[in-house]
Amino acid sequence: MKFVSLCGTLTLLCISLSGQTPIDTAETVSIGGIRQYISLKGKDRSLPLLLFLHGGPGRSVMQYADNFTHRLQEHFVVVQWDQRQTGRTRELNTSNTALSLRLFQTDTHSLIDTLLRRFGKQKLYLAGHSWGTSLGFYIAENYPELLYANIAIGPMINQLESERIALAHMQAQALEKGDASAARELSLVHIPFESGEQLYFHRKWLGELSGARKNLSKDYVIDWARIWLRTFNEASQRNLLTTLTEIRCPVYFFTGRTDYQTNSSITEKYYLMLQAPKKGFFWFERSGHSIPSSEPLRMQSIIIDTILPETFTIQKAATLISNQH
Repeated sequence: MKFVSLCGTLTLLCISLSGQTPIDTAETVSIGGIRQYISLKGKDRSLPLLLFLHGGPGRSVMQYADNFTHRLQEHFVVVQWDQRQTGRTRELNTSNTALSLRLFQTDTHSLIDTLLRRFGKQKLYLAGHSWGTSLGFYIAENYPELLYANIAIGPMINQLESERIALAHMQAQALEKGDASAARELSLVHIPFESGEQLYFHRKWLGELSGARKNLSKDYVIDWARIWLRTFNEASQRNLLTTLTEIRCPVYFFTGRTDYQTNSSITEKYYLMLQAPKKGFFWFERSGHSIPSSEPLRMQSIIIDTILPETFTIQKAATLISNQH
């Protein structure tokens, strides 16, 4: 019988390669009174679960998720989820309840409970990007016993302050360059955003600041804001520096060196003051806000080579020791 170590150095978590049961499926689950769409992929269904919470809100990553999870699928059952009013879930049914941060928090908890029951597990890994981190921190704060670790990628820590810092920086840059168009449009922006147009101007020039220079559709941003701006602003109101200073599960932060959207200096400050049983901070030198797209291999390597052996092994060892007494 052959054995493989999940972390390459420890044998405590060895699993048999014989009799593996791969999983690669997409299905709907009943969450919050509607059908919600998930996909599950892993080389063996006995592997630990990793639930990925997409950004946005309203931004499904289902179609290209393999690009940043293909290595993770060797070590986890990776679960992607189109949150309500998003992607395939929206195609199945529209939300029968007004959108709110609390609704998405409840949906997240319900999905985690569903996954743990289905796979007969006590814990899972939670990875969130941007907006998804606001849901991840809610779970880590209120249900830490359900998590091996919370992985926050480009996290929303104090989003209003992050937007203000970026706005001030962009306004100073426009003044320095004598860019009248940028100065005029940025002068119309208020924090928190009051309209889709304000958000568009902010993100348009933020793209210039970060070097993205992509053609951002004003119509797209305004349409998005009609559905999502209120909920996004609600999530942005929270300042974790003052409201969540201790988390009772391992927490890891991934931040891009040039992330101005969820300001990297705020993330670093929060990491330094946060109390947690285990925590880690990782700079992504070639990234701004979109780490899963810009550095997917390094992101996966850290989760596999650092976070997994630091958390799953420890938890498993504690369980084995407890069972012996």
